[in-house]
Amino acid sequence: MASVTSLSDSVHQRLAAALSAALPQAGSADPLLRRSDRADFQANGILALAKKEKANPRELATQVVSRVESGELLRDVEVSGPGFLNITVTDRAITENLAARYADDTGRLGVPTAERPGVTVVDYAQPNVAKEMHVGHLRSAVIGDSVVQLLEFTGESVVRRHHIGDWGTQFGMLIQYLEEHPHELDHREGEDLQASGEQAMSNLDRLYKAARTVFDSDEEFKTRARRRVVDLQAGDPQTLAMWQKFVDESKIYFFSVFEKLDMEVRDPDIVGESGYNDMLAETCRLLEESGVAVRSEGALCVFFDDIKGPDGKPVPLIVQKSDGGYGYAATDLSAIRDRVFNLKANTLLYVVDARQSLHFKMVFETARRAGWLNEDVHAVQLAFGTVLGKDGKPFKTREGETVRLVDLLDEAIDRASAVVREKALDLSEEEIAERGTQVGIGAVKYADLSTSANRDYKFDLDQMVSLNGDTSVYLQYAYARIRSILRKAGESRPVAHPELELHAAERALGLHVDSFAATVAEAAAEYAPHKMTAYLYQLASLYTTFYDKCPVLKAESPEQVENRLFLCDITARTLHQGMALLGIRTPERL
Repeated sequence: MASVTSLSDSVHQRLAAALSAALPQAGSADPLLRRSDRADFQANGILALAKKEKANPRELATQVVSRVESGELLRDVEVSGPGFLNITVTDRAITENLAARYADDTGRLGVPTAERPGVTVVDYAQPNVAKEMHVGHLRSAVIGDSVVQLLEFTGESVVRRHHIGDWGTQFGMLIQYLEEHPHELDHREGEDLQASGEQAMSNLDRLYKAARTVFDSDEEFKTRARRRVVDLQAGDPQTLAMWQKFVDESKIYFFSVFEKLDMEVRDPDIVGESGYNDMLAETCRLLEESGVAVRSEGALCVFFDDIKGPDGKPVPLIVQKSDGGYGYAATDLSAIRDRVFNLKANTLLYVVDARQSLHFKMVFETARRAGWLNEDVHAVQLAFGTVLGKDGKPFKTREGETVRLVDLLDEAIDRASAVVREKALDLSEEEIAERGTQVGIGAVKYADLSTSANRDYKFDLDQMVSLNGDTSVYLQYAYARIRSILRKAGESRPVAHPELELHAAERALGLHVDSFAATVAEAAAEYAPHKMTAYLYQLASLYTTFYDKCPVLKAESPEQVENRLFLCDITARTLHQGMALLGIRTPERL
């Protein structure tokens, strides 16, 4: 199915043509069209154009109006104020446009794909091997997953990368301890994923604590552990096999958490720090030979004019330490080389905590100087803020510990299940549990995504699972209510009737449904899922107004019943698709 031209694009084309006819010397001018409270749309572009051409804006606006071809699209175009245009489209145009979207059997609602899609590598959801995932890991996973969905929906080729922390000196201690206590990571047969995930984490946690205790108290063990780091870095097969056990055990745990988050994480997309080991020496050689990096006190460093420490001295990016070891910079720069030259990416997107902004600024600038990033290939950090508790301070347990992610998700599911149970009239216990999970996980994701990523947000479960206000529960209930109306319709079917006049609430809803495509394009281009949440909340609010003002099943005529059922159905489909782009389920019954 071909994409559907939105009403605003159609209006834009008519006005641009009239502008060119009224002022041929101006070439193709932009009428600057936007939605308006006074009419359906307002065009503000004539003021700037009149100023540039030294014309009277009201006179120019009047000329433009006389040249607009209204056809069956435009009901009214009037000049307002100093030269604005207020534009009202016909009811028929609204209904026909929605009918074209409704007829799209691909499920895309007529949303076009990008004209020139590229390849974007999205680096998100980066937990650490042998460590518990905490609330700080939530945002990277949830924001990254939604951005992946949005980009893929616009036709972009997306390569997912989970850059897990799976390398470094701490593994010497862990591997040595496992060598001396070989059964610490054994599993029971036949566990399901959630049980084995919890088992894996408790194994790793227990082992980590025990190894740490011995490391801190036994000098001989400490020496053996440090030797083990050297073996690991040298690629000793036995040591690597032990290291792999930690990685595999951690993945069992990661997959169980991502499954709970209702997120798809695929094994081939997990390429941790270790995945770039073979490139580190060459990365350093290329940087040193090109003069991008220089030796300073034995370390390989990159210096920047604008980055200085408190003492006024330059703070360098250290690519290789003076003892020959490699830091994060060498790994991150090697990953850029891999993503640009092997994966052929045009865009590298890093969904990483704002506190790492300076590191990435230095890494990206280094890669630019080396010629790995340029006009055609660019890197962006989608920096996100901190998750705060209700008190507005970084989220901690009463004991001052970081909050385990699994505990948080379980509590959200419990709270949501209570809300579902309270409202559920005809759901079984099994259905309540399933819906409770979808509502609880949806609530957590929506609260995260509805805040602009770079801002901190408060984690308040009471608010998140509220049926009122800007929450995913409100949207899920709106969707379930529409599905319920469609089930009750009996013989009546959703059918568009363009000949019918529309109520003001029907017009407002229809125009908003039509702007779904523009919202997808904007949210994807700006990596801004919060623009999609704002759109969906307004959609559900406009639907509520329509439902209050316009009887559906008791409308005045059979045609009006069908047309209103059609409006209900296209709204439901738009809600469903929009929520899916946020990674949130929309249950059919609640």
